[in-house]
Formats: sequence, C-alpha cells, structure tokens
Amino acid sequence: MDATKRVNSATKLVRAPKTAEIIADQLRSSIVRGVLRKGDALPTEVELVKQFGVSRPTLREAFRILESESLIVVRRGSRGGVLVSSPETSVAARDFGLLLQMSGTTLADVYEARKIFEPAAAEMLAARATPEDIGDLKAAAAELAALVNEGTERADFGEWTAATFRFHDLILERAGNNTVALIGAVLREVVTRHMARAVSTTSSHTQIEKQFKQTVRAFTKFIGLIEARDGVAAREFWTTHMDRAGRKMLWGDLATERVIDLYV
Repeated sequence: MDATKRVNSATKLVRAPKTAEIIADQLRSSIVRGVLRKGDALPTEVELVKQFGVSRPTLREAFRILESESLIVVRRGSRGGVLVSSPETSVAARDFGLLLQMSGTTLADVYEARKIFEPAAAEMLAARATPEDIGDLKAAAAELAALVNEGTERADFGEWTAATFRFHDLILERAGNNTVALIGAVLREVVTRHMARAVSTTSSHTQIEKQFKQTVRAFTKFIGLIEARDGVAAREFWTTHMDRAGRKMLWGDLATERVIDLYV
C-alpha cells in the first residue's frame, strides 16, 4: 500500500467547529482569564455582530452555549443585556451526580473516595488553620452538640445531618486546596442524601442519639489535634472516625445501593 492510500485509510472525519463555538471559545477564554469579570455587561448584540462579523442567530447560538455553562446570564426585554456570571458548584454537582448515577456507582464507592481525600484535607488543615478556621470548627461542633443535647423527642434529624456535614465541609474548605474543596462540594449532595437515608432507616432514636453523641466527641477531639498542629495525628484520627462512621452508615443494603437510588 502506497503512502497516499495509507493516509486515506487512517484518516477520520474531523468536524470543523461551528462559528458559534469559536465565538463562545473566545468569550469563555476572556471570562476564565478574568478579562471579563462577574457582573460585567457584554457589548450590545449590534456591537458584537460587527466585532465578530457574524449574523445575530450565530451570536445568539454562542450565547446559548455560554448560558448552558452558567458563564453568562441573558436578560431579555427593553432592559435586557448579557451579564458575565460564574458557574455555581451546584452546576458541577448536578452534572457529576448524573455521571455517578448513569455509571451505577454505589454509595460504598462514593464513601471510599471520601475516605481518601477527607483525611488528607485534615492533615493540610492542621498545618494551615487560622484562628478563624478553628473558631468556625468549634462553632459547628457546638451547633451539633446543642441539637443532640435537646434530645430526640422533637428532633429534626435533617438538622442533625446538616450540622454534621457543615463540620465536614469546613475541613475541606479550609484545608487550603481549592481542588479538594470543590470535590467535596460536588459530592456534598450525594453524601447528605445518603446520610439522611441512613438516619431515616434507623428505627431506634436511642441508637441515632448515641451515634451523634459519638460524632460530637470525635469533632471535639479532632479540633484539639488541629489546635496542636498535629497533622499526622489529625489524618489518622479522621481516617479512624470515617471508618467507624462508614460501618454505621453503610449497614445492610445501603452499601450496595446505587447513587441513582437516592434520587428516585
């Protein structure tokens, strides 16, 4: 086979990007590099049509692309215009949650991932925590303690769960690593839905109260390690805590339950 035939046989069709996609790429680049900032208004359609040398339908298609990515907000009407926005974590969480659902990911799989990066975040937090970070951790632990001390008679276990994960969120947010913080935020909805399910399927209020009291004690111990700047101990302790909590949260069929089951 000569060279021309080999090239032809190996060649795959390559789709040229649409003009709207090229325009969206240019505007997206300006947004993510900070040339255009959140709240900035883009030039009018007339100006952008002239600038890019395209038709209005093409420009509006580019707007739709960026709007779907939550990078702009299109306001219609007499006072309309296009404002630069920034994607919320919930957007990534929704898309990532769909991927977890469609791939049949189990809750045990999600929890295993959390056991990798949360203890690592705990160690980083011990090295970087500010007095404000420690104060916020203490406030979150005190909030959960106050709820638990009220007893289970009129308890809203959803509040208990939310208070618990505010503490977890702080560990990830204050560790000083933006990637870790974003991963935690993206998984937050899945994790909180799962914990709410675990609590709702536990019939014994006494058992629930006991588990949350143990959690309060664990939070208090952990804060002490952060104050002592003992990163290795903080990591080891948080690993042990998550192992113990995981055994209680993933009992029975919950371990093999898929993420999609939380949404149906």
